[in-house]
Amino acid sequence: MTEQLPISIQPSNDLTAKFNKIKSVTNKLEAQFNFQTLTASWYGDEENILLINLYLETIEVFNTERSKSHQGNISLFSDDVFSVYQKEQPQINCFIAITPAELVLLEQQEKLLAKYLHAKLHKVLNLIAGELKLLPI
Repeated sequence: MTEQLPISIQPSNDLTAKFNKIKSVTNKLEAQFNFQTLTASWYGDEENILLINLYLETIEVFNTERSKSHQGNISLFSDDVFSVYQKEQPQINCFIAITPAELVLLEQQEKLLAKYLHAKLHKVLNLIAGELKLLPI
């Protein structure tokens, strides 16, 4: 039985179809960010660990998810990033759009995918850290 890591990165099926290496890139980033957040002491209470799900989406799915989310629990970080906090779990579902302009760039230069996703997701995690008063990574 494998235990769920606190941070998961889930690229959409559309993005997985466009970028052959996105799953391996996100797996590496997932491991890296889980280690960095562990060393930044994000998980003080082992009985009550916050789960953070990072969903990489196309802008269409992102907009659909944003319209479905309840306004009370939503944190809108920018026009392409929002999160929904669920107290019951505790869990944060964070939706991150890969915009049409970003898609064009990444399709033209797929070698930028790993560095680009690292930068974007790192920024998002630090926005979440700021909101939760955690140390940045």
